[in-house]
Amino acid sequence: MTNDEKKSWAEELLREKHKKLGRLPRKDDFDEPTRSRIKAFLGPWPRALKAAGLKEPRPITSKSAKRKKSATKSKNQAISAHQKLERRRAKQEESKSSTSDTTK
Repeated sequence: MTNDEKKSWAEELLREKHKKLGRLPRKDDFDEPTRSRIKAFLGPWPRALKAAGLKEPRPITSKSAKRKKSATKSKNQAISAHQKLERRRAKQEESKSSTSDTTK
């Protein structure tokens, strides 16, 4: 069995179980060896369901969009603070060198 055949087998198994149950199949719906093979061929369970065409990728909710925006804002603030610190250090170095130039 090739990798493509293994993936097709696992996807078809998930689709059949979906039709039989009328809902998304859970890991508990399969025995351990079958569940292990499905995960080996298709990856973690949510990814396996997606590969079988049973589950759509989760849409970005407004809450996660807010978190993303907040994380970006925090990152930008950290960068800005770092840049300010670098400028302050550069000024201090400049003033030290100009002070040493005037004393010579």
